[in-house]
Amino acid sequence: MVKDFIKGIIYSQFDEKAGPRALIWIPPDLPEKVQDLISLKTINILAGENGVIPESLAVVPFPSIKLKGLVKYMEIKDPIRRGKAIDSSITLLFDEVDDLIFYKYIKNFEDLCSKTVKEIVKLEEKKAHRKQVQDEINKFQLNVQSILNELQEEEVSVQESAAFAEVSGEGADLADYEYKLIVCGDPHVGKTSTILRFTDNAFRRTYIPTLGVNLSKKQIRYKDLNVKFVLWDIAGQSKFQTMRRPFYKGADGQLLVFDLTDLESFENITNWYKDIKTNLKGELRGLIIGNKNDLVDQRKVEEENIKKLSQKLDLEFFEISALTGENINEVFYKLAELIYERKNEKPSKKKVETKSAKKMKKSVKKTAPKKKESTTRN
Repeated sequence: MVKDFIKGIIYSQFDEKAGPRALIWIPPDLPEKVQDLISLKTINILAGENGVIPESLAVVPFPSIKLKGLVKYMEIKDPIRRGKAIDSSITLLFDEVDDLIFYKYIKNFEDLCSKTVKEIVKLEEKKAHRKQVQDEINKFQLNVQSILNELQEEEVSVQESAAFAEVSGEGADLADYEYKLIVCGDPHVGKTSTILRFTDNAFRRTYIPTLGVNLSKKQIRYKDLNVKFVLWDIAGQSKFQTMRRPFYKGADGQLLVFDLTDLESFENITNWYKDIKTNLKGELRGLIIGNKNDLVDQRKVEEENIKKLSQKLDLEFFEISALTGENINEVFYKLAELIYERKNEKPSKKKVETKSAKKMKKSVKKTAPKKKESTTRN
């Protein structure tokens, strides 16, 4: 059963005297300041489109209340109004930590939102009683809940069957290689959402404050081999600094994640690199990941600076979006390539000869007879 994914629904219109205002809202006790904020922002966005009504759904952030909205716009014809139309919107509110669900399944809501808006426009243009519009929005809420329920059940069912096949089928889904990956970076850069996007599990909460580590698994095909990743989502908070270091042990690969809209998180990548290098022996197999490249207008980290850091640390970098999924799979396939190639590269001839030479020297030292001192007689 879907629990608390829907935080509210607001039907807003532009009033010529009062400006943007909420006409209908769910739940009934939704704070007035929330109603006003959502109405003002959604209708003002529409006003900025110069009378063009967007056909597709929009995801609009409301950071001051830690919510986001799935917004569908509409235009209601009214001959007595200035401009002969009323700008309107219906907004489905959800926690910003659950945005991955709505980004991933946005197409599943397109038809429902379009049908609901069509019915509301029809009712408003024939001046139907407000209760009829309210009933339509109540029905919309129930249908959204039903879709979320179905999607969650389907996702869980797929995961359970995959997990079952992994252990029950004779020889089925067995991994040829299993690699431990540690995913590191400052809090809220998108480590967890990146992992969730890759593992295709949108219904887990995205920004769970990890109490040390979260484990996830995903198997991919690489060079006709089954490669299983065990992903360790390492807590970014400084209070876990001592606790997280044992989790580095045995890592085959690392992802160093920063937020392209947060300069400090980028600057801290060097500190994460040093922390891992201090606690891991050998060469660091990993990538630098810049998340949230979908937020183009909010970008704070220049590509040139990322290239410089990439060269300095000798790690390739990718820009990704955990929300849209851009480059997510490419990152993990690249990491599989790096780890596999380095683990399976043959030692150079020089190294082999050096080891053999050392053994021979030891053998000579043990078996060679001592030289007798020469004596001379006068």
